Order: sequence, then C-alpha cells, then structure tokens
Amino acid sequence: QVQLVESGGGLVQAGGSLRLSCAASGRTFSDFIMGWFRQAPGNQREIVAAITLSGTGTDYADSVKGRFTISRDNAKNTVYLQMNSLKPEDTAVYYCAARLGIGVYMLPGSYNYWGQGTQVTVSS
Repeated sequence: QVQLVESGGGLVQAGGSLRLSCAASGRTFSDFIMGWFRQAPGNQREIVAAITLSGTGTDYADSVKGRFTISRDNAKNTVYLQMNSLKPEDTAVYYCAARLGIGVYMLPGSYNYWGQGTQVTVSS
C-alpha cells in the first residue's frame, strides 16, 4: 500500500502559478504510476496529468497541455504538478493518485490509492 498527501494548493489570480506536491509513504514509490486529477463542484473527477514509473513518459488532458507539467522525484517519494497560466476554470480540488503497473493511465477508475486533495482557487 501507499499513503499520499497533497500540498501546495491555495488562492491565486488568473495568469498566476502554483506548484502542487504529493508525498508518498509506504511501499516503494518507484513501483507506482502516478496521476493528478481534479474535481470541481458538480463535476466528475477528471484527469489532469499522469506519469510513468521512471518519469520519462507523461500525458495530459487537452485543457492543460502547454500550461501544466507533471514530474516526479523517486528519491524524494514525491510527484509534482507545476501549474502556469492558471485560469478560473482550473478551480477545483486536486488529487494525486497511484497504481501499480507500467505505462500511463488516464481514467480515475484505474487508480487504487488516493490522497485527500488540495483546493486550488483561481480568481479572475
């Protein structure tokens, strides 16, 4: 098993930046594919980005391509989400998630472990 704790959320103006972190503990971090998801009120949880075991492969939702970057540091057991050029529509609770396997997975149902979430609010 793995435990996940997100941090770095907050209130930012449109056009600003935030970096989210997700610290993992428990089983070996490099065994897990990692993903970032978000959920706005009244909406379903949706993928933001995912990253392979080594960090060499990534995938993004179309809505964040070119603005967000997912990365991981296996030595620090942490996955990051750098968010630039933030828009009000990026406002949501952001969750990190983990699963065993190979490759990248873009569906929430593919992930077994979830953090508690961190709120990101972008004001216009």
